[in-house]
Amino acid sequence: MRVVVAGLGVQGHKRRAIAGHDVVATVDPVHSAADFRAMQDVPLADFDAVLACIPDGPKQEMLTYLLSNRKHVLVEKPLWVDNLAAIEGLQEIARENDAVCYVAYNHRFEPHYVRMRDLIASGCLGKIYHCRMFYGNGTARLVRNSEWRDHGAGVLPDLGSHLLDTIRYWFGEDVAGFSVVSANRFENRSPDHVVICSRDSKPQVELEMTLLSWRNHFTCDVIAERGSAHIRSLCKWGPSSFTTRTRLLPSGRPPEETVTLTQDDPTWALEYAHFKSLCASGKQTDLSQDVWLYRNLSQLSSCALEQMQ
Repeated sequence: MRVVVAGLGVQGHKRRAIAGHDVVATVDPVHSAADFRAMQDVPLADFDAVLACIPDGPKQEMLTYLLSNRKHVLVEKPLWVDNLAAIEGLQEIARENDAVCYVAYNHRFEPHYVRMRDLIASGCLGKIYHCRMFYGNGTARLVRNSEWRDHGAGVLPDLGSHLLDTIRYWFGEDVAGFSVVSANRFENRSPDHVVICSRDSKPQVELEMTLLSWRNHFTCDVIAERGSAHIRSLCKWGPSSFTTRTRLLPSGRPPEETVTLTQDDPTWALEYAHFKSLCASGKQTDLSQDVWLYRNLSQLSSCALEQMQ
């Protein structure tokens, strides 16, 4: 598959390294190393797919152009466009032209995320009561110094999109009714620390995201009828551990098992292989997950910004 990388920022360089010899050209309006300044400058006959590592602003226009010309697209999350109808329109264009539009959420390929999904699906934990996740990094100053990143709802669409996607990945459509518990602008113009929850869903969910965790970290605790499961850190920040605890009745210290991984981040290569398989199989584009995310992120972003006025 012949691939063009659009956008030579941090994500673009990662995608380019993973795609390797598949890359036939790069596009960036300002980066001096790019082969082209605009996507329309690349001859359509020269490529099959695009890895769109671009800001939210130009996404809708670029995806419309590419999908209309039967080009497959992997676009960085979230699919933040003008409105809900725009996502549905992109899905229709993709289907009409037998093109794949895939929104990249590489954390779905994190080994312990997959392990958690499989454990929940197995039913071994029994009824799931509560899930809490924390995702933090220390990029507040980098974001503040970026004109296009420090705007809107800030950390909520950035890290919160990952967390919401993960909840849907693990629990399906059962979780709904999210609300903003707190939203703060401690250092940035846009929110840099947000907590959201879904109290009435099954399971209950609490998600905390921040740009003010000076040591990058991720934690997850799933509390259930027959025990619990816990993730500490991601492979990219390793070591990363997955612990399961089996409940003792009526009480007592539970036996536990821990799997610890110390390895490089495998998610980028696994996601690229997944994208290529979608393109090769001719699988029909399905953006229903992105519709769900857009609805929730739009509502939560409005609430978060209102809290800080």
